[in-house]
Amino acid sequence: MALIRTTRFTADPADADTVLERRRNLLDAIRARFSGPTETRLIRVDERTWVDMWRWDSLETLQTALDGAPSLPEAAAAFAVARDVSAEQGDVADEDVWVR
Repeated sequence: MALIRTTRFTADPADADTVLERRRNLLDAIRARFSGPTETRLIRVDERTWVDMWRWDSLETLQTALDGAPSLPEAAAAFAVARDVSAEQGDVADEDVWVR
């Protein structure tokens, strides 16, 4: 069953470009080493607040990435600009995709 891992954090508005660059580097590193995520969405709630949603095919693939990610230099770099970090995850219970 698919899961969504959501990470909410704040960052200095002056670091917005750095947030985007380091997230891309982290995502590339995660995908090079682990099986996923299958898709991601980064939402900028306001000038300081961000919500990052990563979709995983299974709890096992998510857990493997969570176990291995702390050793990645890209993770340390990405989280160096993040403050007030919180994360949660849950199973996808229902979804709808509208294709135009």
